[in-house]
Amino acid sequence: MLKKKRWQMVLLLFIAGIINYLDRSALSVAAPLVMKDLELTPADLGLIFSSFFVGYAAFNFIGGWASDKLGGKRVFTLAMGVWSVFCALTAAAGGFVSLLVIRVCFGVGEGPLSSTMNKVVNNWFPHREAASAVGFANCGTPLGGAIAGPVVGLMAVALGWKAAFVVIGLIGFAWLFFWVRLATETPREHPTISAEELHEIEGDRAAPSASLPAQPLGFYLKQPVVLATGLAFFGYNYILFFFLTWFPSYLTMAQHLSIKDMSIATVLPWVLGFCGLAAGGAVSDAVYRRTGRALFARKLVLTVCLSLAAVSVALAGLVTTLGSALLLMSAAVFFLYLTGSTYWAILQDTVRGENIGGVGGFIHMMANCAGIIGPAVTGFIVQSTGVFTSAFVLAGGIAILGVLCVLVFVKPIESTRTSDAALALH
Repeated sequence: MLKKKRWQMVLLLFIAGIINYLDRSALSVAAPLVMKDLELTPADLGLIFSSFFVGYAAFNFIGGWASDKLGGKRVFTLAMGVWSVFCALTAAAGGFVSLLVIRVCFGVGEGPLSSTMNKVVNNWFPHREAASAVGFANCGTPLGGAIAGPVVGLMAVALGWKAAFVVIGLIGFAWLFFWVRLATETPREHPTISAEELHEIEGDRAAPSASLPAQPLGFYLKQPVVLATGLAFFGYNYILFFFLTWFPSYLTMAQHLSIKDMSIATVLPWVLGFCGLAAGGAVSDAVYRRTGRALFARKLVLTVCLSLAAVSVALAGLVTTLGSALLLMSAAVFFLYLTGSTYWAILQDTVRGENIGGVGGFIHMMANCAGIIGPAVTGFIVQSTGVFTSAFVLAGGIAILGVLCVLVFVKPIESTRTSDAALALH
């Protein structure tokens, strides 16, 4: 598979995803040390977790739009450089305000990641492989989360949390060296791609969206299928960012694990998440090939698996033992990540290629408002009640609302057919 240039591109994106979540998860892992050193309360920490998503959500859309205008390679290069700098600068934080500002800027750098990945896949892959490619490209993210626990946790204990942030920030610049040398914006620009592979890519561009008439970006941003996908993605991210930001603190505060034990305990959910994200796109593409109904395949995987994730996370808040909570949260992350590529695949099926970055950035911005709201809400819940139970149940309930939106509103864009007919009359 890696003999194909398009899968080498996915490998680079996969590694970028590992680095992205290694960097993003680092503060959650080091939080007990950071709270003590900078004298932060749980509410302060919740606001700092949320501050990341202020910059992140805004640049989901800006980065996606820029990838349509400037190209995915250029935007990804800039994004990796910015987030790596501010990851390392976390070590310079001296208190609540400076850490808040650094996290906002760090979020700005990470914001373009997923929509730009989707743009690169759209440029490089035939439609029959699109969901699988998105799944493989993104499945590095839970692997980054898995290694963040032991890598950052043990490094923070041994060297101090500030040194840990500097080291992981430098890893991004090592990746940039290979990305700049090996990646191109389109297959035709690659100097060593074979004519056979180029034919494989360009011979299957027949996504349902390819036959639609050209539309401005604003047209897509009003479509029910786009808005419903964004709302479901919001539910997905509410669970994900609850796990990413607060679950390590839940293990130390509610289950009384040491930082070392917590660092090891968080590996299992992330490993299962990696398996789920790697498999989810392939499952969706397999259902599509069997039924010939692309949107049905994405919708089936999304609704079933997101529902299972919602139930699992809610139950995790109701059990009292460490083993039960860890197993249920692991199941939640596994089922959650099985849906990870379907949101992007729905866009591949309904949006024309020239708008895929902007529309993808828009729904990613909607989704990541969960990161602004969720961690702060959890912080205030924990501070006011002293327990995490309500926060777990709330996360599951929000995901169920997303499932209902998909069941009702994710349908082909009917109005584009009307527009097509109108164009044919003129």
